[in-house]
Parts: sequence; C-alpha cells; structure tokens
Amino acid sequence: MKHKMAIVGFGGMAGWHHKEIQTIDDLEIAGIWDIKEERRAVANQKGLHVYESLEDLLADPETDLVLIATPNDVHKPVAIAAMEAGKNVISEKPVTLSSADLQEMMEASTRTGRFLTVHQNRRWDEDFLTVRNILKEGRLGELFRVESRVHGSRGIPGDWRQEKEHGGGMILDWGVHLLDQMLLLFPGVSIRSVYATWTHVTNQLVDDGFSAELLFENNVRALVEVGTSNFISLPRWYVLGTDGTAVIEDWDLSGRIVRASGVDEKDVMPVITAAGLTKTMAPRRDDSIFTEELPKARSDVREFYLNVMAVLEGREESRIKLPEVMRVMKLMEAIARSAESGEVVKEIL
Repeated sequence: MKHKMAIVGFGGMAGWHHKEIQTIDDLEIAGIWDIKEERRAVANQKGLHVYESLEDLLADPETDLVLIATPNDVHKPVAIAAMEAGKNVISEKPVTLSSADLQEMMEASTRTGRFLTVHQNRRWDEDFLTVRNILKEGRLGELFRVESRVHGSRGIPGDWRQEKEHGGGMILDWGVHLLDQMLLLFPGVSIRSVYATWTHVTNQLVDDGFSAELLFENNVRALVEVGTSNFISLPRWYVLGTDGTAVIEDWDLSGRIVRASGVDEKDVMPVITAAGLTKTMAPRRDDSIFTEELPKARSDVREFYLNVMAVLEGREESRIKLPEVMRVMKLMEAIARSAESGEVVKEIL
C-alpha cells in the first residue's frame, strides 16, 4: 500500500527526513509547506511540490500523513488542524511544550480517529541499544547507577532554539531524547525523586545545559546531563554495577566493560601519592578483573517509518506510545521545576 506524506516546515530536520524517505518503498513525499520563501525555494530545487499554503496542504486528498517539522511551539496547532482535516500525524520532538498541550493533542487524536505519533528517532541510537543489551544480559551484576550525557562546546544553535516562546532550551531539545532513553531502560519503574540544575552560560532566556539526578523506585540512580559549553566531553554513557563497569565514550561505540573475575584480593598493594598512601584507591590486580568488548547493537532508523505505515494498515501497534511521550513530558516539567526552585521534586512519575 502506497502512502503519501506532506511535510510542514522544511528546515534541517525535514531535509533529513526527505533523504531517508527516498530509500523507503511505499512511502513518498507529496509536497511541503514552509512559511519561509527561501525554504520553499530549496524544496523546489529538490524537485518537491510546494503547496500554496498550509490550508492547501491539508486539503490535498492524496495525502494520508503529515509530518510536522516546525519550531516546537507550532507543533500543537498544526497537528490538531491536520487531524481535524482527516490526516494522520508525525510530530517532530518534542511533541509540544507542555503536558497540558499534549493532552489536547491526544484528545484530538481520539476525537478524530487519526493516528498521532512522535519522531523519537534516538530510540534507534546504537549506543543506547548497546547499553540496553548490557542491562538485559546482567553483565554488571546489580545495577546501581547509570550516567547518560551529551556534551558540546558551541552553545545553542543561533535560531529559534534560543527563544523560550518557541520552545527553546536544552531540556526540550536534547533532554527529550536522553530522558526517553533512560525511561525505556527501566520500563514500568516509577521515579521517586528528581533534582536538577541548569546553566545559562551562553543564553539567559533558555537553559543551555542541565543536569538531572533521578532516583528510580528500584533504587537505581540515573544522571542525565546536557552541556553546550564543554570543551572536553565526558563519556556518553557510564554504567555501574556491583560486579563491573561499562563505558561508552561516544556515538562511535568506542568503550569497554571491566568486570570482576572473582579472584579475592587479600593483599592489596597501596598506591603512593604525593601526600601519602592509599589502599582504597589502589588499582586492582590484573588477575582480579577482565576487560571485554561491548555487545554492540546495530539498528536502522527507517524502522520508524515502516512501523508508522504498518500502524496505518492495521498490521502493528505503534512503537512510540503516547503515554510514554506524556511521561517524558511530565519528567521534563519536573526537571524545570527543580532547576527553577533549587529543590528536590518528590513526585512519583
């Protein structure tokens, strides 16, 4: 079954969608609309049909799917209008600016009977999937801490992402990905508390970085961190268990697992530091640990589109479930409240 999709907003992310969709059978782009003349010109140069207006796009009887790749504050009104026009909707992340807005969108989906989903593309990131493999296989013993972070040194991009009214800031931009991944590592496990801080190094209007400490009901602590003024990046993932540690340095999956071998270290040789001796921080003997490669995962993000088409054809359930999206939205709101107040937010999420 052939599906035709129209795109609202033709910036950088829409260009990425356009490139990916060209490799997928039974899905084609019917055309685009963008309020900026220069973006419409780019679409024309790529041979894409350009609609006369948003209303023209929504009135096209040939399309059954609308992708929204606009600034964040425009997602909700366009999504609701599209569903009311009989179209199914893919929204770029974050789906909107608040849990209240998302509730309106979910109600519109129920009312119109149209499918609504969110392009949470980083569920297909191979570093995340590799961490999930490590946890599923129990390689580290009893888990007690997971750290997930992304660091850059260029500040916030110089566009609408710097403006609060358009949904700018790193909590909404990158937090939505990292928090979604973290919650997927612990399906069905509630969050007992949240403590967060944010930074305003390069921008006073929106956060240009944040750090959030989550305490799960299973007593695992998770650190989720985004920084845009870090000239030396810390590891993408750092995972700690009672029997070992895993590190993933970056998206290229460089890293390793170091595990205890079970050999008892009775005679620990102290380390000599400038100010004295320490046994506590002495390295382990080589025979008491072993290093192994990461169980590297591979993925294909085009599975997202294949799943959307399968949902529309009644063959599969959506892999991006709206209650999961709502939970991430409420968690981002809790992080913002904690960062604003300087207090722990003790809510079960």
